[in-house]
Amino acid sequence: MQRRRELLVTGAALALPVRAASSDAVEQALRGGLAAGGVLMFRHALAPGTFDPPGFKLGDCATQRNLNDEGRRQARRIGAWFSARQLRPTRVRSSPWCRCLETARLAFGDRVEAWDALGSPRAGSDEANAQALAQLRAGLATVVKQRAGFEVWVTHMFVFSALLGEGAGSGDSVLLGLSEDGAPRVNVRLTGLAY
Repeated sequence: MQRRRELLVTGAALALPVRAASSDAVEQALRGGLAAGGVLMFRHALAPGTFDPPGFKLGDCATQRNLNDEGRRQARRIGAWFSARQLRPTRVRSSPWCRCLETARLAFGDRVEAWDALGSPRAGSDEANAQALAQLRAGLATVVKQRAGFEVWVTHMFVFSALLGEGAGSGDSVLLGLSEDGAPRVNVRLTGLAY
């Protein structure tokens, strides 16, 4: 676990600057070229605290760190932003943690699919985390190559760090594509949509 933390810190330190975009620029990207096969990856809305309590269980929200009222408002504002622009993702996938599922459902409705690969790497072994990252990279490549609209993924800060070498604030997102070498690439960052 110590090795994983060292890798996350190193990855974060090496992160390239990403251009922040206005909501209009993100809307253009989602309607146009960048999202003709891309993933809009969100960090879950505000869930105060850090980490889950000892002995938490997936599927039992009473044992997890969850959204507070402000987090629920953030998730609804995200959904309102998409509804006002009539932007509909082709698919909505979420970490199986309750705070991610609730964020996704409040923002995008009930058609949310839980995907273990988006789960927090804090709860897994190094081998399981490596497999999850491989699944995320393969999933992104599939979406980009199909060029059939954008997917939404709702996940955790640690997944941002592991996949991209950078974190994200509660409710913030990045529009992902692929670089020429097939690695995940942040095309634009959308911050403050939920505030």
